[in-house]
Amino acid sequence: MIEMKNPVVELDGDEMARVLWGMIKDTLLRPFIDLKTEYYDLGLPHRDETADAVTLEAAEAIRRLHVGVKCATITPNAKRMEEYSLHQMWKSPNGTIRAALDGTVFRAPILTSRIKPHVSNWVKPITIARHAYGDVYKAAELRVPGPGTATLTFRSADGAETTQTVYDFECAGVLQGQYNKDSSIESFARACFSYALSVRQDLWFSAKDTIAKQYDGAFRDIFRRIYEAEFKAAFEAAGLRYFYTLIDDAVARVMRSEGGFVWALKNYDGDVMSDMVSAAFGSLAMMTSVLVSPDGNYEFEAAHGTITRHYYRYLNGEETSSNPVAMIFAWSGALRKRGELDGTDALVDFAGKLENATLGAIEDGVMTGDLASLCACAGVTTKAYLEAVRERLEKSMR
Repeated sequence: MIEMKNPVVELDGDEMARVLWGMIKDTLLRPFIDLKTEYYDLGLPHRDETADAVTLEAAEAIRRLHVGVKCATITPNAKRMEEYSLHQMWKSPNGTIRAALDGTVFRAPILTSRIKPHVSNWVKPITIARHAYGDVYKAAELRVPGPGTATLTFRSADGAETTQTVYDFECAGVLQGQYNKDSSIESFARACFSYALSVRQDLWFSAKDTIAKQYDGAFRDIFRRIYEAEFKAAFEAAGLRYFYTLIDDAVARVMRSEGGFVWALKNYDGDVMSDMVSAAFGSLAMMTSVLVSPDGNYEFEAAHGTITRHYYRYLNGEETSSNPVAMIFAWSGALRKRGELDGTDALVDFAGKLENATLGAIEDGVMTGDLASLCACAGVTTKAYLEAVRERLEKSMR
């Protein structure tokens, strides 16, 4: 039994992801390690009971213990609000935690020879670095009822005002105002440069500064300033490259590339492109995701959602073929980082063996339904897949 010196912060979630979460712990973790966690229930019913205070408590725990691992959670819409009889439409727990930790999300595909990328020249992983603050996710919105003038006004602390016209509406329409902060963009830039150095990969950054000259131009200029002042020498010594280009040019370059780089993107761009990259590599269930804060805190999670359709089948007593790979890798990532921070080599070694066993089962043709369709193989249930992983893990632990 491998001992853990300190706990990881465990953030439980919703629906089928929550069921898989428990199966992973019972089948692949507790039989091999003395699993220590500080537990927070981020399931939607408990978030509603606590007026979402539990989410901020979990973020503070990650700041204190430095490593967290999160299950997929629900961000409710009107339908979910009615389904769960919620007091209000709570915000995304991922967004709340990202803002609390000032973190950057890095997402990368989990590669196996059994799954060929839809983009045939992609032979190396592409890691998406998503700025997890502001922009459209924190925007103020208005429904414009009819003709009138929309203005953008900034009032400084000393009372001075700057105003410009957004649009003179001749009819009804919609209006949105979004923002970002230099301090958050600076943290994002430093996290991206540091991460690229740690994985020894080039860093690309793209935005649309030809259109959003002030907004996206600020991102471009801050990245350039921080690179020149703080990271250029280290990048050159490591033989790495940083460059900025327009996002439409970057998309074309990405499609022609072989992969093997970190692609930094603003919040919405990162949201969309991470889904595109994951789909091209095979599946969101084969995508790792880690939130990294500038002061050295980490939250690992799967990139996919709560697998609602499978959950309803599970409630009807059916066995499902839900893919747990990304959730297993969330646990292995958290355990590896916990071992690295605590100097527990056995825990780091276990994380590697867990990942090898997980991929080994797939390489041997044992896989869940979503992957089976990509490989022309017969799919197995989640339980059968986890047992296959455990069998391989047991052999590697002897």
